[in-house]
Amino acid sequence: MIKDILILQKQELENKTKEKYIERKSNFGRLDSSMIKVIIGPRRAGKSFFAVHFLNIHGNFGYVNFDDERLVETRDYDEIVIAMNSVYNNPKTILFDEIQSLPRWELFANRLQRQGYKLIITGSNSKLLSKELATHLTGRHFLINIFPFSLSEYLNLFKDELGRELTIFEIKEELSKYIIYGGYPEPLIKKMEYRDYLSTLFNSIIYKDIVKRYKIRFVREIEDLAFYLLSNIASEYSFNALSKVTRLKSVHTIQKYVDYLEEAFIFFSVSRFSYKVKEQVYSNKKIYCLDNGFIYAKAFQTTPNQGKLYENVVAVELKKKEMNKELNVYYWKNVQQEEVDFVVKQGARVIQLIQVCSNLNAKTKEREVRALIKASKELKCKNLLLITEDYEAEESKTWFGMKGKINFIPLYKWLLKQ
Repeated sequence: MIKDILILQKQELENKTKEKYIERKSNFGRLDSSMIKVIIGPRRAGKSFFAVHFLNIHGNFGYVNFDDERLVETRDYDEIVIAMNSVYNNPKTILFDEIQSLPRWELFANRLQRQGYKLIITGSNSKLLSKELATHLTGRHFLINIFPFSLSEYLNLFKDELGRELTIFEIKEELSKYIIYGGYPEPLIKKMEYRDYLSTLFNSIIYKDIVKRYKIRFVREIEDLAFYLLSNIASEYSFNALSKVTRLKSVHTIQKYVDYLEEAFIFFSVSRFSYKVKEQVYSNKKIYCLDNGFIYAKAFQTTPNQGKLYENVVAVELKKKEMNKELNVYYWKNVQQEEVDFVVKQGARVIQLIQVCSNLNAKTKEREVRALIKASKELKCKNLLLITEDYEAEESKTWFGMKGKINFIPLYKWLLKQ
């Protein structure tokens, strides 16, 4: 029976390799290394596609997708290895897809590595994987993050179709779509209807990766919470406040559900910056979504809020760097409730302050610049950036004796630099 499942999976894999592939920016590392390659990211972001494309260049490999309850229920994991060896002619390299579904997967992976197999594993649960990797595979794994398309990857799709470089006008036109529909590869490449695809995917993540895994009884409540967060993206939240606007009255349950939603790569939180750790922990956080397309598909909105969508896209790019351990991201707010969207920190030093403003008129410009200059003085950071829709300049500004040099850059240019 296991062999029959793997034969069907092999046919699906062969069909997948015939589909259009857009080169991803992530570094796979050396295949001949004994390190286990661990690819994490949201469902349908292209993790297995990325791995398969790389492995196809290097010859024979085995493939098992654990997003199948029949495989997950297998008691003797050696049966899986025996069936795989039969189907794939004794491969020494194995790709295990969505491995977090398999109980005690980390012990299984450890044993196969000791037996000389080269392993590539993918997963869609950040904290579950991180916890097991830290406990059982310390120093023996290489972590790769795969997200939905960045703007440059998104534009490469259209560049391939046109057979030429895009003009600035075309880049701006595609950016306006990317901001709304997001970067999930499949609906872009296969020209599918975004809302239906992303709505179905969102529901699937909620049920497969949260409700089923954690045996949640109050399904409607976690759906309501997710819907509320999507409809209030780039906004502050506290667990107490969320308990008042959802059916969930337990702050502990709210906190647990938010953690689940973040583990499943739907949302992530940004903490308020403070030099005092306790203040950071107890202050409100800001919520962001890993792809703007989910906001389009599921949030309550009469018209797209371009300012929030711009800010969310910037937050995602910074989050990628944070996950790669290049930096840490916070937001800043003073007692006058003036705010800087992103405080970028490396080690103990604040290296950049970033504001995002899609509608830069005289009033909003003054407000954004004032907050940057005040934060600059408090955090001792002179690298001040204001991301705009189209305005580009470098200006020296003064506010009641406080001075700062502000770099203004259009969003598309900032995203392509990342």
